[in-house]
This record gives sequence, C-alpha cells and structure tokens, in this order.
Amino acid sequence: MSTVDASVEAAQAALAGEHACVYGYGVVGAHLPDDGVPARRALAAHRDRREALAAQLRAAGAEPVAAEPGYALPEPVSDESGARRLAATMEQRLAGLYADLVAAAATPELRELAARGVVTAAVDALTWGAAPVAFPGLDGRVG
Repeated sequence: MSTVDASVEAAQAALAGEHACVYGYGVVGAHLPDDGVPARRALAAHRDRREALAAQLRAAGAEPVAAEPGYALPEPVSDESGARRLAATMEQRLAGLYADLVAAAATPELRELAARGVVTAAVDALTWGAAPVAFPGLDGRVG
C-alpha cells in the first residue's frame, strides 16, 4: 500500500469516527441536565473537524466516507452517568483513530490536523471523566 493510500485510509477511518461522535453526542446531550450544553459544544467541534477531514480527503482526490444512518452504542445510555461514559469512550476511541492518522498522514497539513485531533480528543475524554493515560490514542495499543 502506498503512503497516499495509507493516508487516505487512515483519514477515512478518522472521518468515520467523527461521524460516530456526531451521532453519539446527540444521545449524550439528551441525557444531560441544562439542555446538554457541553454536548452541544462537543457536537459543534466534531462537525467542524468532520468537515476539515472531508476537505482534506477531497483535496487528496478521495470521496469522503458517508455517515451511517445509525450507530451501535457500546452500552445503553439511560442517565447522565451513562451519557458521560459514552462521551469519554467516544473521545478515547477517536484519539486512537487520530493517532493512526498522525502516523499515516501524507501531508504536513493532514498530520497537523491529526495531531490536534489526538490532543483535543484526549482532553475531551478527561473532561467527560476518563482516566488520564500516558500516551493518548496509543494506550493499550502499543506493545
């Protein structure tokens, strides 16, 4: 597989992760008090990153992967605690996808977007209650 192919594949995976987060934050927000303001902010940020990834893919000559009509949640969400766990899990998973993209990125612009994605997802995971890890996006994957 060429460097460009690997880069596109990793960018598509990160984009699919962003699609899943956009879906998931709708669920998260529905279970938070105060109209789910933190989830709405996260949703807007994920939409922005989703658009940035799609633009990078188009610039590479690839058609961005479309969102699925729905996504299976890792566990049922019925209250605020479950919503926070879901948000933390989504961010941790997304950090891994962005870490893969950092390694595979074929352009400095895509690598920068991916590196920012790892950092943002790691910080957001902590905000939602995830335990800190030494290497966000790589925890449990290196070995």
